[in-house]
Parts: sequence; structure tokens; C-alpha cells
Amino acid sequence: MESYTYLLLLAVILLSTKVFGLITEHVHLPQVVGALLAGIVLGPSGFGVLESTDFLVKAAEIGVIMLMFTAGIDTDMKELKETGVQASVIAVLGVFVPLLLCGGLYFLFFCGGEFTSYNLLKSAFMGSVFSATSVSITVETLNEMGKLKTRTGTTLLSAALIDDIIGIVVLSVLSAFSSGDSDPVRVLIRIALFFAYVLAVGLVVRRVFSYIAEEHWHSRRVAVWALAFCLLMAYCAEEWFGVADITGAYFAGLILCNVTKARKFVAKKFTVTSYMVFTPVFFASVGMKTNLREMNSGILIFALLLVIAAVVSKIAGCGLGGLGCRMSRHQSLVVGIGMVARGEVALMVAQRGISAGMIDPSILPAIVLAVICSALITPVLLKMAIAKGPENPIRKDGIFQFISAARSSSQAAAWARPSVLTGKVARAVISLKCMASGPCQN
Repeated sequence: MESYTYLLLLAVILLSTKVFGLITEHVHLPQVVGALLAGIVLGPSGFGVLESTDFLVKAAEIGVIMLMFTAGIDTDMKELKETGVQASVIAVLGVFVPLLLCGGLYFLFFCGGEFTSYNLLKSAFMGSVFSATSVSITVETLNEMGKLKTRTGTTLLSAALIDDIIGIVVLSVLSAFSSGDSDPVRVLIRIALFFAYVLAVGLVVRRVFSYIAEEHWHSRRVAVWALAFCLLMAYCAEEWFGVADITGAYFAGLILCNVTKARKFVAKKFTVTSYMVFTPVFFASVGMKTNLREMNSGILIFALLLVIAAVVSKIAGCGLGGLGCRMSRHQSLVVGIGMVARGEVALMVAQRGISAGMIDPSILPAIVLAVICSALITPVLLKMAIAKGPENPIRKDGIFQFISAARSSSQAAAWARPSVLTGKVARAVISLKCMASGPCQN
């Protein structure tokens, strides 16, 4: 008789992740943390109600792919172009400093100091887990304190977007090297061919979707075609080029992010579908694989050091990037702390590393603890840092003080335009003349 246990498991996962997600949301933490806790509590670490099955593994994989596609299509390329060099420098250092520090920590603990290509690749994979940023907590904190639309807030968000793109590129390279091909030349050729493929397909698909979206942007069939394109890109990336399937899904989203009319509609449909079924399964499955009962003292010490490394590396990397771009010390500190939080991307990369044999499953509890701790620490540190000084410490004399105050208001962009500022000064001069000579006629 056919077993329908998978239906019961799916129902339990959906209900538990939602309940735990609401609890964590109530204490101002992302629902991702709640979904992880649901998997931990109901998995082998807790009551043992949930167990991994082939169905849940496949559903979790689809959830990862849909999450990455949504991240890609939600990317605002126009905003990225406007931020320029500053956000890019911050993002580059914000990726490579955690890559080196967290990867180096893994190398010292588990590789015995042996500088082999395999050990270095495993260490790099561990470092890449903590290279990407999850800014949902940061956004909420900045918005709560009225700092989201400031120069620092805008730079931080743009750097986080670029941070994700660089992290995905790094993952692509590492995945290609972990596929079993020992020839670095062939690996690099495959990676180059993959990006050439993305560019060629992107030019064609974007034109096709732009044409379709002119008339049928609100039709459900557009979302279905987008889903099919996402899955095809994920398949081609993995099977043809040896690059992670989530990389293909992410670039599929990037290709469609500029199809203005269809973008929001497709993103909405994907979010609903992913949110209802696949995403909860993915995060719960990560929680289920996180068996805290198997943690020994060595793993626990590594987890604590990993939390410290994950926090310090982002603050140092992004902070140095900010200082290098002539931001003030306070602004650089705020940007660095704002990039500390890790989330879904870190867990996706960790899952990919486990699947590729680059990350030992026994280390997953340490990774999950580091992700949860970074989510808990970020809003506390961010509020403390913001409270320490002004948002934009600019010269406080004369016209500079006036412009600084104007920029911190909701009308910053208007005040910053020379034509508007000139007009306001002119009107002020006319008003003074009127006060001196009598009433003026408008």
C-alpha cells in the first residue's frame, strides 16, 4: 500500500514553521530564524517528529532555486549603477575579508595546517558561506530609527546587493572546482563559457519577455514561463557547466529584473508560491539536519569562534571599504555593522557545500548557530553605533551646516539640486529687500 506519510510531514512543517516564524517576528527577528528553530525543535535535536525523506530533499532544492531567482529579480540594477564605486569597494572587501577569516578558521581547526588544494578548497567553501549578507534585519532597524533614506543607509543597501552578486560569482568558481575536474584551466574555461552563455541567453530572453510583457504582463502564463526559464537555467548551470544550480537560478532572475512591466508581477507570484510551500521546507530541512546532540566540545568551540569571526570580518571588511571611500569613521562603522547579519544565502551556500562534499554535515550546527547569532547581534550593535554620533558629520559652518541639515530631511534630493537651492536663496534675498523697502508684489 502506498504511503502518504509525506503529506503529514509537509503539513507539520508548514504549520510549525509558520508558528515559530510568527514568534520570532514578534521579537523583531526574521521568520527565517523561526523556520530554522522549527526544524531543530521537531527534528533529531528535539522531539524527533520530523525526518528527512527524498520528497523533502527535492522540495527543499526547489525552494532554494526559487529563493535565488526571487533574489535576482528583486535586484534594482538602476540603483546599483547610481551607487558607483563606493558601494562596490565596500562589497568587495565585505566578501573577501570574511572569506579569508572564516575560511582560515576552518583551515586551522579541521585541515591540520596541510596546504593541499583540497583543504584550501574546503576552507574557501566555508569562508564563502559567510561572505553574503542578509540585510532584512538591518533594513528594519534603520527604518525604525529613521536612517534608512540617509546616505549611509542607501550605501549599505547597495553594497549588500553587490555583495550577493560577488558571493554568487565566488560560489560559481568554487562549485566548478569542486566538481572533480583537477585541471584549473578547464575549470576556468567552463566558468567563462557559463557567463558567456548567461549573457547570450539573457539578451534573447530579455527581448522575448519584454515583448510578451507589453500585452500580457499581468497574465499568469508569464509567471509560468519565468518559472520554466528559472528551472532551465538552474539545470544548465549544473549539468552543462558544473556550476551550482542556484547560480543559474540567480542569474535567471537578474536577466528578468529589468523587464519593468512583468518584474513585480512575476516576483509576487514567485514569492507567494515559494512562501506557501517550498521555502518553509528548505529552512525546516536545514534545521532538521542540525543535530545539536552530536555537537562535541571541539565543534562548540569552533562555533563560538566562528560567530566572532563572522561578526568581526564583516565589520572590518566593510568598515575598511567605507574608510577607503572617504566615509567618516562613524559611517564606516554603521555600514560594517549593518552588513553583519547572515541569513538564507549563507544557508543555501552551506547546503551546496554539503552536497558537493566540501563541508562536513557535522559542522552544520556551528554554521546555523553563527547565522542565528549574527541575526540576534546585528540590531543591538547597529542601534548602539547609530546612537554614538551624527549620520553625516560634515563641516558645521555656514552653508555646509545648512546643506547637511537639508540632506537629513525627507526633501534631501530636492535641496541638493543647484537650481532649487539657487531659487530658495533668491527668494530669501527678495524677502529681505521687501522687509527693508516695504510690501512686494508677487
